Amino acid sequence: MKLAAGALAASMLLGGLNAQAKKQPAEKHFGDKTTSVKNADWMKNAVIYEINLRQGTPERNLKGMQLQLPRLKDLGVDILWLMPVHPISEKNRKGTLGSYYAVADYKKVNPEFGTMDDFKEFVRTAHNLGMKVIIDEVCNHSGGDNGWIESNPDFYVRDKKGNLVSPYDWTDTYKLDYSNPKMREAMLDALLFWVKEADIDGYRFDVAGEVPTSFWDELRPRLDAVKPVFMLAEASKPELTVNAFDADYNWPMKDVFNAIAATKGANEYAVKKGQNLPKLDATAIPELVARQAKQYPKGGVSMNMITNHDLNSWEGTEFERLGPATGAFAVLSYTLPGMPMMYTGQEVGFNHPFEFFELDTVQPDYTANQFTAFYRMLNALKHSNPALDAGIDGGSFEVIPAGDSDILAFERAKDGRKVIVVANLSGEAKKLAFPVTPDVAGMTDWFTGRSAAIPAALQPWEYFLVVK
Repeated sequence: MKLAAGALAASMLLGGLNAQAKKQPAEKHFGDKTTSVKNADWMKNAVIYEINLRQGTPERNLKGMQLQLPRLKDLGVDILWLMPVHPISEKNRKGTLGSYYAVADYKKVNPEFGTMDDFKEFVRTAHNLGMKVIIDEVCNHSGGDNGWIESNPDFYVRDKKGNLVSPYDWTDTYKLDYSNPKMREAMLDALLFWVKEADIDGYRFDVAGEVPTSFWDELRPRLDAVKPVFMLAEASKPELTVNAFDADYNWPMKDVFNAIAATKGANEYAVKKGQNLPKLDATAIPELVARQAKQYPKGGVSMNMITNHDLNSWEGTEFERLGPATGAFAVLSYTLPGMPMMYTGQEVGFNHPFEFFELDTVQPDYTANQFTAFYRMLNALKHSNPALDAGIDGGSFEVIPAGDSDILAFERAKDGRKVIVVANLSGEAKKLAFPVTPDVAGMTDWFTGRSAAIPAALQPWEYFLVVK
């Protein structure tokens, strides 16, 4: 879910969180702890794919997206993340169709997308293909005419005059009150419902940092008692990964990607919107990785991305923000510590910001192209090389000194397997002059299949990816 434009500007600070997380108190560091979350085996090398049901297929519903599942399996997708599937409130509705994130009923399926039987069939089909399904859930607030407002008015936060409170500029929603034990139990019951009744495999939780951590810590064991689940937090808040969440959002890395692209003249969106982003170069990336290693518990995971529904609709497509650097940053989203994600249309290079509250007339053409081949290769790399595993047993991360602040070079290693990445994060050709040349003997260029050899130079935004 996205904030007002004024709040968005705050998200552009160096290494900062997005505007939602900026509202949180100063973060504690948890690097001396180990997460208690028991990650499912299928998570460590998984690729997440976010599905926009409203815009993603001509049918615009569950049955239409179900037809796409074999294609996504072939692409190498492991976890299917459905944006909210619930009925949308009509009170103060934004646009004609409203926001997915204004939930009218936590236990029903939006008729726009189909029926509960359609939903269950979608999940069964995904499971039969070996994929997992998580749904987007909104626990911080409900839609403006959610049934709880009438049946349980004490479930909601009130201002001094007794009025319901809308978070930020989300005037189609009202904030829920987590100091009320009955409200918490009702939300726990709703979340257990989808795991028990529809056999989903977990959740992506909207604005998770706004909900008390104690609620998430209570929720996780109750869900796991039904089946092992995967929980993704839309927040950059390390404490959430101590006891509850498998992964959170790497908003800070997204901000660094955008800022480097802007600094080097590739971020057209920043110019168009007059954004004053920090002046950054490639050194900002390993600095952030090192900082996060101190902030997060051992085994804590962040999800890397170059796009998602918020970015696509509100901050520009990856091509608008990253331009000729898109491929390089996509490679980094897969090879830096963490989990990679894809968004509807990313696999075909879809360069269009979806309408959020209306039916968009422009939809992706999923005919396989060079982008499909590119992401299929990255997905296969994530699956096949344990050096890129996420979680407690993830591969090491070692920076390779490159002698140039625009060259990012690093090595990931685990169990004798290795991945080396060298990327020119600038708009100028760069000669490679490593103080100590990386040892690539016995390694293979992932994209060409040829024996690895360090090139003499890299062209603007060119990258070098070799594996063992």
